[in-house]
This record gives sequence, C-alpha cells and structure tokens, in this order.
Amino acid sequence: MKTGVLGLGAMGASMARNLQQAGYLQCVWNRTAEKAVRLGAELNVAVADDAALLAQQCELIILSVSADSDVLDVVRALLPGLVPGTVVVDTSTVSRETARQVAELLQAAGVAFLDAPVSGGTEGARQGTLSMMVGGDAAVVERVLPVLSSIAATITHMGPVGSGQATKAVNQVMAAGINQAVTEALAFAKALELPLDKVIDVTGSGAAGNWFLDHRGPTMSNGKYDPGFRVALHHKDLAICKHMAEQFDVAMPIVEMTLIHYRRLMAAGYGDEDISALFREKLGLFDSSGERPKRP
Repeated sequence: MKTGVLGLGAMGASMARNLQQAGYLQCVWNRTAEKAVRLGAELNVAVADDAALLAQQCELIILSVSADSDVLDVVRALLPGLVPGTVVVDTSTVSRETARQVAELLQAAGVAFLDAPVSGGTEGARQGTLSMMVGGDAAVVERVLPVLSSIAATITHMGPVGSGQATKAVNQVMAAGINQAVTEALAFAKALELPLDKVIDVTGSGAAGNWFLDHRGPTMSNGKYDPGFRVALHHKDLAICKHMAEQFDVAMPIVEMTLIHYRRLMAAGYGDEDISALFREKLGLFDSSGERPKRP
C-alpha cells in the first residue's frame, strides 16, 4: 500500500523510517522543506513539492503534526490531490471536534479518515512500538492494519471517528498524574537524602512501579531531560483535556495543577525538555530558600 507521511518532526520522521523499512513508504512532505529533503535523501524516497502532489501518489496518508489548526491546514492542502478510496490517518493529538471536522471534509472527497493518536514517545516511534488508539470505521482499520503495524505494536479500535482522540485525552490525564507523583516523590526522596538510584530500584519493583519511573527516574535524577515528550506539547494536550472536561462542568485538579507547573517551566525556557523536567519544579518545593531552581 503506497504510503505518504506529512509532518517530519521527531515522531513523523521515525514513522517514515519504519514504513520505509517495511516497504510501504512512497513519498514524504513537510511544511519546512529542508526536513523533507534531508529525510528523502536518507531514505532514498520521493519528496513531494506540496501536500496535494503527495496525495496524488499515495493510497494511505499518515499525518503527524502539532496542533488542531495544523491538521486542518494540512488536510485542506491535501484535498486537491486526493483520490476517492484514499485513507488518511492522523496520528497527531488534537481535539475530538477537530477529528470529526476533518472526517467531514474528507468524506465529501470520498476519502476515509481515521483519528489515530499514539502514545510511547520518541522512543516508541523509533522502535515501532507505539500504542495507537483509533477512531473510525472498523473495516477501514482492518484495511490499513498491516501498514500501521509497522509503526505501532498495539493498535486498538476504540469506536467511531473522535474516539481515538478521546482515548488519547484520557491517556494524557493519566500521564500528568504519573508525572506529578513520580517527580514529587523523587524530590521528596532527595530532600530526605536518600540515594535516588536505590529508591528508583526498590519502589519500581513494588506496587508503585511504572514505566515513567523506570525510564525517566534515572535520567531526571541525573539532571537530564532530553525528550521524550516535550513539556510544551503535553501542555497543549492538557489544555484540550481541560476544554473537554468543561463540557461536563467537571473540575480536573491534576490537569489544572500540571498546566500551571508547565507554564512556569515554559516561562523559564524548559518547554522543549521532556515532561520529566517537572522534577525541577518539585525540587523547588523542598528548597529551604523557598525559590524554584533557576535556568543555568
């Protein structure tokens, strides 16, 4: 199945590499052309001059961009080149409403749409082990499953269009809570003058064990915050979750608190670091001077 990738950031570029290795990649495109040219040369694959030209060459199109407006802009750019029967899969994290709007735009062109956000971070994208939560027609999911299996280890059909994004919102709330708990606990351990490596090992072997502690505990305790999953992106996602919760008139204190903490980190220049940079904020809670850590 001839597949194109639009959006060649850390996630999209890794997906493209895995698709190429599996023999599916036909073409790539990126709004910043230099990225597409570099990746095209690396993978020896065609680089489209614009989104519509990519659409003309592909049966399946995978999107990986940052925000709701980006998804809508890219889909509108695809429309002139789309052929009925094409499938568009959006792996971005956007609102459920945006997913439904995109589906309507594409349906008018005879094109199927799946909202398929992913979890697993840049490591999962590189390794092809992402978890993908999919909204859309089950028959369409089945049709493109072999291709999606080259970029994701777990692919779960959640229901109609919008269900994938709704599930991802749930995932992002969980991720915020885990981030809060792990970073605060390790900052507490540091204040108690415990050896963090041993704390991570022993707590990770018990009921408190989790992926984030195992994978981010050692790096954050050593002051390293390479993404991963960037603070600014999780902030964007949690803002979507907050908006969704407001529709039910429900308070989400973990989301509210994390948004505040992320805004502080972004204001201090840490927005492009991994979300484990929340450890910086938590260390400040135990700083006898009452001041949060300053950027070096």
